[in-house]
Amino acid sequence: MRYRLYFRPEVMNLKKILKRLSLAASVITGIAVAGVCHSSTAVIVMQGTGTIKGHVRLIGKNPGNPVIRMGVDPKCDSINAGKRVIQEAVLSSADGGLKNVFVKLQGSFPQTTVPRQPVVLDQRGCIYAPRVVGMRVGQTLQIKNDDPLLHNVHSLSDHDSNNFNVGQARAGIVSEFRPKSEEVMLRFGCDIHKWMTAYIGVVSHPYFAVSGDGGTFEIDNVPPGTQTVQVWHEVYGTLTKTVRVQGGAIANVEFSYTGTEKPSNN
Repeated sequence: MRYRLYFRPEVMNLKKILKRLSLAASVITGIAVAGVCHSSTAVIVMQGTGTIKGHVRLIGKNPGNPVIRMGVDPKCDSINAGKRVIQEAVLSSADGGLKNVFVKLQGSFPQTTVPRQPVVLDQRGCIYAPRVVGMRVGQTLQIKNDDPLLHNVHSLSDHDSNNFNVGQARAGIVSEFRPKSEEVMLRFGCDIHKWMTAYIGVVSHPYFAVSGDGGTFEIDNVPPGTQTVQVWHEVYGTLTKTVRVQGGAIANVEFSYTGTEKPSNN
């Protein structure tokens, strides 16, 4: 007895489907491997950078800060009723750690994406906050008025592209400004309330920081090599040091102001 085997079209299609599925599995495997390799590369890049941690001290005597006479504007005086508001130019901890020192790396670095998130400068209680901050060239600066009164926001710059002067008549107004030029420190003031002061370091790269309470700062993802670190304080000016950065390691640097330094021109 003879038997004949017949393959129905559905079976033949199934074979083709299985072949195609096998090919698809190979492609997916290749993509997965490529993804792993890409992730490994990203890790290597991150491991190739280092971190700079530092401390800024005032080793001389703290000169103290003058009290702001808010009574010049009765509305400012009313907002700060019962408060003793000082001009926070020199803020140091018990061990001399100096706050509000702007820190940046000097030199040329590969271009990186400018953050979309804006830097915010607030006007609250007839005071700018924060007093010192850093931002990138081309990044958005938002200046907010939280006070129910008129403020005038005026940038004082040697670069025409960084000049900005606008009035904010009431609470809730937000003005935006994008500095186009790098600047050691861009000073902001209010033409109505002369005591109002803020400083913004405008930098073309992401390697900057502002010292916090205790005078400490940290800059992450720094390219390896010998880096020049500059610190700036509104009363004592600039100091510079070099530090050796190694991939995956922390480089420490210390700065000390004697209290006799004078600020240089911005």
